[in-house]
Amino acid sequence: MRPSNTVVFCAIDDLIPVSNKPLTGFPDFLDLLASDGTPCVWVTSRTRHQIDATLRRMGHSDPFIAEGGSCVYLAEDYFHLKPAHTVRLGRFIAIPVAKPQPAAADALAHLSEETGISVVPLRSLTPRELVQNTGLPKNEAESIRQRDFDELFFFAGASDEDIQRFRQLATHFKYSVRPHGSLWSLAVNPSLPNCARELRKLYDRALHRHAFSIALATRSDRADLFPACDRAILLTDRASAANDRKPRPGPTPKSLPLFQPDSWTHALDAIRTRSF
Repeated sequence: MRPSNTVVFCAIDDLIPVSNKPLTGFPDFLDLLASDGTPCVWVTSRTRHQIDATLRRMGHSDPFIAEGGSCVYLAEDYFHLKPAHTVRLGRFIAIPVAKPQPAAADALAHLSEETGISVVPLRSLTPRELVQNTGLPKNEAESIRQRDFDELFFFAGASDEDIQRFRQLATHFKYSVRPHGSLWSLAVNPSLPNCARELRKLYDRALHRHAFSIALATRSDRADLFPACDRAILLTDRASAANDRKPRPGPTPKSLPLFQPDSWTHALDAIRTRSF
């Protein structure tokens, strides 16, 4: 399928802002990976609706993992051998890992009732309220709430103690409640490691050998991704570097400054030579 048996799993939310251009050097980095025949799997908390325009604009055709480890999305003929247990979502072949909606919407209502803590799902807002609460233009705000798996919401007047209690009960029921910028996200049984594992099996089969996986992420996106890969590259700013002294699960990452122009060259060299 491809000459390289390296697969890069790249968390893009801090590298391609929702309403801004990609970080300087990142598009060139992607082009060079493609020239090497190295697939780059995008990992994002966004939905397929949100990410589709960016995929088209940047000409990116490799698989992506969306909604925080809820599902793997593939182009129609990306793999010669079809994966098992797929569904079609829009123009993509999808491998669901989390339970699809309305599971998350029902779980959110259940948690709110059990805890007595008021929550406001984005899908319940009027278009005007949605723009006000997300700070996004109308079209982008609408796309953020068209979700296949997770449910975006905010707490209505909850204290920090209330939120902690809410999250503890969510863990008891095996729901995932995570910060999503200024909002919160709830999903039922998402798993970024399982998404990565599904893709790695497909690459192994297509390449007829082990697909060597390299994670690339900032500190905010490293937690679930780094342990799922063979090696890792951490893009740090000064604030995150100060907080990365404690040992963490997964491979010891190669650290590169996020806003240093030559960091993309160093990242590419590390990927090509597997120098970590």
